[in-house]
Amino acid sequence: MAGRLDAAPLTLGTAGHIDHGKTALIEALTGRNTDRLAEERRRGISIELGFAQLPLPDGRSLSVVDVPGHERFVRSMVAGATGIDLFLMAVAADDGVMPQTREHWAVLRALGVEEGVTALTKCDLVDAESRRRGAAEARQLIPGIPLVEVSAPTRQGLCALLETLAQVAARVASRRRQRPAWPYPQARLHVDRVFSLHGIGTVVTGTLWSGEIGRGDRVEILPVGKVARVRSVQVHDRPKESAEAGQRVALSLAGVGRRAIERGAVIASQDSGLRPTYRLDVELRLEPWAGEIAGKRVHVHHGTRATPARVVVLDETGELAQLRLEAPLIGRAGDRFVLRSIAKPDTLGGGAVLDPRPRRHGPGPATQRLKLIRDGEAEALLEAALRQSEDGLPENPRAWTSSELLAPALHRFPLDRWRAAEAALLASGRAVTAGDRLLAPAAREAGPRGPSLEERRRHALSARAQRALQILDEDGARPRDPRALADSLGLERREALVLLEELVEASRLVRLKPTVYYPRGHLDRLREEVLELIRERASISIAELRDELGTSRKYAQALLEHLDSTKETVRRGDRHVLRRHRPEAVPGGGTLGAGRQGSGGPAGLQSQ
Repeated sequence: MAGRLDAAPLTLGTAGHIDHGKTALIEALTGRNTDRLAEERRRGISIELGFAQLPLPDGRSLSVVDVPGHERFVRSMVAGATGIDLFLMAVAADDGVMPQTREHWAVLRALGVEEGVTALTKCDLVDAESRRRGAAEARQLIPGIPLVEVSAPTRQGLCALLETLAQVAARVASRRRQRPAWPYPQARLHVDRVFSLHGIGTVVTGTLWSGEIGRGDRVEILPVGKVARVRSVQVHDRPKESAEAGQRVALSLAGVGRRAIERGAVIASQDSGLRPTYRLDVELRLEPWAGEIAGKRVHVHHGTRATPARVVVLDETGELAQLRLEAPLIGRAGDRFVLRSIAKPDTLGGGAVLDPRPRRHGPGPATQRLKLIRDGEAEALLEAALRQSEDGLPENPRAWTSSELLAPALHRFPLDRWRAAEAALLASGRAVTAGDRLLAPAAREAGPRGPSLEERRRHALSARAQRALQILDEDGARPRDPRALADSLGLERREALVLLEELVEASRLVRLKPTVYYPRGHLDRLREEVLELIRERASISIAELRDELGTSRKYAQALLEHLDSTKETVRRGDRHVLRRHRPEAVPGGGTLGAGRQGSGGPAGLQSQ
């Protein structure tokens, strides 16, 4: 049967205990043995992820990720399970539910993958009573999903399994089409394999989480920040002009060597706005056996990447937390993750990202903000954002991605829902318009602070300067230097310096050193974070601040020297402490980013 025109690409992930017949079942269904390694075939177990394509009776085709079942390879299982849409849980009739069956189901729940099929395998090896007992255990573990009795060697039940998978896949595809695709349509692929081929070069594979990616596209490799060109695209070994979200993809990349990419890297559109983060504000969903997690060191699995982290619980229920990561992750609001213990490896649960790039904080006002993101209606979120912003927001919701409160919540509703929220606030008088912006009523009554909206429009930044500001803001604590910014914008270095000067003149950037420029708002947030750290510790060194911010020595030193210059802190040997008598106002307005002159001297173009 020809492929369905409305068939959205979907990925099927296997799950189940070691030696419960996952790989044999996939081979019987697809004709492909997904054990690629010689050691896998010699030992008869899966060690690495395997991949295949599974045609279904209704014309749909599923990408299959076959995962290891051994407890030593659960990390590989988690990497394979991220990005899947439905599962195929194998439970052997002669064994029933086993430890890795339970852990794999915990991983799937943590990732929000709750649609699938249970295959009761090896039914040719046992009597009817054993099959009944195995089926009862499987249904008790995963209630409410279809179960099919099968045997890979005899092909018993395979047709029924394919029909059942087709029904579940159609249901999943229907729900997926209803998800809001806005506001992040850019391509994102989490790399699960990377290798080199003679005559082809560097090749990466993974499931495309979002967007489209095509031959000739320029992409960014995160967290290293290198740029490459897509030389060719394959979907299940077939050359394609482009691939779309949900497909298993292999990309040949030009302009980057094999050693520059590792498993766990992210391939993203250059305009994706994705940046590495060392903190995540999250909503947790823990297993009953997880126990006390506050202050605990755990492993965080996100995409195909994992890192240890410390859990800071933010509310009395333990459902809101900040994960302070020891190595960077690259995430979006709404992404799912898995938490596993370190000392005795076990899956503790997981959850969803609420804010992918928060400042360092504990319980308090920031927790209220997270509750609003988690629980609030669109109108409540928009109203709160307007109250917090003295300049208001653009009328076009597509520009709200720069709002600290709204950006993490935009994925929760489609674009028309946010436009309806905007209309509701205007109709009820909870928002007003001024030019092309939305304001809280009190903001218009109080009048503009500083230049009027009309004056701001007359002095609008150039499109290139706006793009430069966006890039630097997305860089977080490590804004790129003028040369790297020039490369990102396709400019000469001198042209980039002109743009930076334009932004300094507009009071949108602050130059701390000749190669370190921070957006004003981001610098103000960093100021509060650094001062909070010093209050906690009494003093801080450059190395300590570097580690806390997940940045480099250059930026940590620039921040501390600037705090010294604005009389917030003072240096004592190799440490910095709060000044005993801090001034009421810092020169230029009372914030770290208030002045237009940093520790690098007067603002302006530097000599070449």
